[in-house]
Amino acid sequence: MILHFLMTTRSLIVCIVLFSIAYSYTVFAQRNKTTGRPNVVIIYSDDQGYADLHIYGSKDLSTPNLDGLALKGTRFMQFYAAAPICSPSRASLLTGRYPQRAGLVGNAGNLYGTGGMPGSQYTIAELFKSAGYKTAHIGKWHMGYSPETMPNAQGFDYSFGFMGGCIDNFSHFYYWGGPNQHDLWRNGKEVYEPGKFFPDLMVDEAGKFLTENKANPFFMYFAINSPHYPLQPEVKWLEYYKNLPMPRRMYAAYTSTMDEKIGELLKKLDDLGLTKNTIIIFQSDQGFSKEERTFGGGGSAMPYRGSKESLFEGGIRVPAFISWPGHVPVNEVRNQFATNIDWYATLAEYCGIPLPDLKIDGRSIVKLINSPNAKTPHPDFYWQCLGSKVNPQWAVREGDWKLLHNPLQSKPNDVDTGKFMLINMKTDSTETTNVAAEHPDIVQSLAKKYHDWIQEVVNQK
Repeated sequence: MILHFLMTTRSLIVCIVLFSIAYSYTVFAQRNKTTGRPNVVIIYSDDQGYADLHIYGSKDLSTPNLDGLALKGTRFMQFYAAAPICSPSRASLLTGRYPQRAGLVGNAGNLYGTGGMPGSQYTIAELFKSAGYKTAHIGKWHMGYSPETMPNAQGFDYSFGFMGGCIDNFSHFYYWGGPNQHDLWRNGKEVYEPGKFFPDLMVDEAGKFLTENKANPFFMYFAINSPHYPLQPEVKWLEYYKNLPMPRRMYAAYTSTMDEKIGELLKKLDDLGLTKNTIIIFQSDQGFSKEERTFGGGGSAMPYRGSKESLFEGGIRVPAFISWPGHVPVNEVRNQFATNIDWYATLAEYCGIPLPDLKIDGRSIVKLINSPNAKTPHPDFYWQCLGSKVNPQWAVREGDWKLLHNPLQSKPNDVDTGKFMLINMKTDSTETTNVAAEHPDIVQSLAKKYHDWIQEVVNQK
């Protein structure tokens, strides 16, 4: 009887061991299948000028962390946002679509209950989530302030940040219209962290997410609210730039504060051993602001004209680069035309995720990243933003030609009687000379293309 008991017990133990081995192998195989894909972090800065990194030509800014990231990857010299203002730029990034097709052509509201990008849009977060990725939004949202338009309803497993366009970085209140409103949320629930510097909270929340998901593939949208107003830099950077004139002094100090916080995020990735298998993208959402609340300027798009809100180069041409050790060329520069709506298809290709059966306006730029000789995937590109219904601001780019209609921030005599300005970008990238009168056929052709495009993009969602 004792012998029978021992044999039965031994058989049971053997079965348990074999089951454990089989289970462990299955878990490992599944995990290996999933984690073979790279992680993704998109860092989206806010109201940063094209030239507002040392590596992009700034002589007075200290940005060692972003410069270092750019040197480890491939950076773009002719990279564009699909809109010159916050909300449509972000909507186009997350959907891979023109803002008109994404359903958000102006800035979303700053008060709870206001809508934004329709929940029917299929975001890049939903794309990655469908492929088994954990998804996180950290920072600014500004694409809807109602339950169905907030991050957790748009594909993000985890969300921390503010829903409107800006907040005070210490009280986390919105003070710039209507009654003062607190705006700090974690996964759809309002939270309070009075006195804590918001960029520090962003780094902490991102660090927690990375730690909890280091064994899983993840997609993180890190939308830092700098150097957007209110300009609230750390004291040491105010001291560092004390000899710069205003408003550059405040802008520079806040930009270096941003660079330092991004450096802390990059260090966290490194400490967790995640850097090697993580694609990191950095870009600004559009050009720098000249609004009164940002002291009338401070940023730079040199040598280009224009700033936020304008379709001149300074409003839409942005610093952008991508890093992925062992996969993306190191310290290389690309001069081909590319845009923020291209990240959607590009990341899908890198991560082996099929694109949805939807109209995607962006194109993969993997070939362009790999070769300075690859052609841009965009023979033409279109913008429409601000202006009036009668005279909207719009632009068309086709090869070296750029046609602007009713451009904001224009000077007297910039445009002709039809409110057109035609630029040859090959010979006049600073957009100083209108050659519309010399090329009426090109004006007519590009204007027709714009009108055909706006009808198609508005009517086909």
